[in-house]
Amino acid sequence: MRFDFSLTPDPAEDAERLIRLAERGITRAMNKAQLQLKGRWRSLIAAGGLGRKLANTVRGETYPSAGESLNAASLVYVRPNRGTDASAATVVDAHERGALIRSSSGFYLAIPIAEIGKMRAAGNKRITPLGWEQKTGRRLRFVYRKGRPALLVDDGTSIERTISDPVSWKRAGRQRKARKTTPIFVLLPQAKLRPKFDLGRAAEAIAGQLPSIIAAEWKD
Repeated sequence: MRFDFSLTPDPAEDAERLIRLAERGITRAMNKAQLQLKGRWRSLIAAGGLGRKLANTVRGETYPSAGESLNAASLVYVRPNRGTDASAATVVDAHERGALIRSSSGFYLAIPIAEIGKMRAAGNKRITPLGWEQKTGRRLRFVYRKGRPALLVDDGTSIERTISDPVSWKRAGRQRKARKTTPIFVLLPQAKLRPKFDLGRAAEAIAGQLPSIIAAEWKD
């Protein structure tokens, strides 16, 4: 008499199946968390007044890029610029920390007033005093104010006029008195940005939800 014993299901096959379920659940959970955090960062940046274009520089990746793994991981980041302007990551970081900004040339920061800030210089770059003069064909005049920030104002003076033409400058002086003087830039030695959002706190909130996200995605 002979007896054959076997376990159904096979423990090895069952263990392999459970591992595959775990790999799938963890990978899907990490990707879901990445998408949630990316969306949250974009919303915070846009709500902070930095615009949808800058908000859309937030990117997310889940690793491995193909297949599934128990060691799956995700990365959410702000994409750096390829041009000469300040990196998007640098701008976002400054508004998150509340950075102190000084002029790179050691002089004044020229802050455009109200609607002037919406103007763009050549190459779609942000407007500067030189860019404003080139765009409008008018010269800006420096106005010192004791105890208050200096200004660059527009008197309507044509940029072609030179100091070697005293007659036209006298005429311009009389005309300037009759024209409306409009402030264009405020000149500051430095500016302190107030923190507008907390991306780190958003990341911690998603990290705290990760166990429940994994449990929801770990399905048989």
